[in-house]
Amino acid sequence: MEMESHTFDRLDLQLLSALEADGRAPFSRIGAVLGVSDQTVARRFRRLSAEAGLRVVAVRDAERLGQDQWMLRLRCVPDSATVIADALAKRRDTAWIGLASGGTEIVCMTRPRHPGDHDDLLLGKLPRTPRVVEIRAQQLLHRFYGGPTGWMRKFRALDDEQTAALTPRHETTPGPARIDPEDEALLAVLERDGRAGYPELQRATGRSESAVKRRLAALLASGAVYIDVEYHSEAFGYGVAAVLWITTTPSALHTVGEALATHDEIAFASATAGPSHIVVTAVVRDTAGLYAYLSGALGRLEGVQHVEATPFLRRVKQLTYQEGGR
Repeated sequence: MEMESHTFDRLDLQLLSALEADGRAPFSRIGAVLGVSDQTVARRFRRLSAEAGLRVVAVRDAERLGQDQWMLRLRCVPDSATVIADALAKRRDTAWIGLASGGTEIVCMTRPRHPGDHDDLLLGKLPRTPRVVEIRAQQLLHRFYGGPTGWMRKFRALDDEQTAALTPRHETTPGPARIDPEDEALLAVLERDGRAGYPELQRATGRSESAVKRRLAALLASGAVYIDVEYHSEAFGYGVAAVLWITTTPSALHTVGEALATHDEIAFASATAGPSHIVVTAVVRDTAGLYAYLSGALGRLEGVQHVEATPFLRRVKQLTYQEGGR
């Protein structure tokens, strides 16, 4: 893949790729691997934050935790989708919210944290919203791409040696993926700022710095939590994102999903239970690029029977809610 941007360059891509490898890596270590000073890394980080929406945040991995995830499609009456999407964005159990279909449809991923949260949303709150005309929900069954594996690596901005130098090495044997109630104060900070320093985490949790370091290391090593990178792909010349609902023959489900994971355009891919068998998020430069992907790489996959494309008109929320803006 090639980046086409008048504002950002290869070093910016390398920095984003480094943060995908280890979102909490000190600027000094990133600089050493990239061959620049830590001041340069810090300056680029600040500019990406201001101009490309860069955020580094902790994300709970629902798949590793054995928790259900759902993709929702909400059809709304005209002029109501934005209000409903904004309300959904404030919920802690939602992510990847986008407006589609000319602003009358909302696509949203839900990650229920507690038993009953999903039922409360789908059977309680949303049906009582008169401006929601139709609700379609598809459970995610198996992740082919996404989660801890970021889209930025498909730019291949780092070589294998650089990636290895930045990938965290866990000093202890990973334990079971679980989040305990006493972890909530720690995660509340990291879900706002995944690079929060240990003194801040110590103040928030009331634990000693060494205890915070051990618990965070255990959460990351087990895969219960990962540090993710959020940014605006349009800042790098990729201005169109779309959800693709793909129907396959049953025997081709896994091979199609594995093939999709290798496509540069695919930022997320999962098998689903519901009307379609696979849901993916595709990111391309423009509508011509979307057509080229649908008619080319995707269209040539054996076993694909039907594809419905839902381009995002606007992304309302990516990973976690950010007070005061997105």
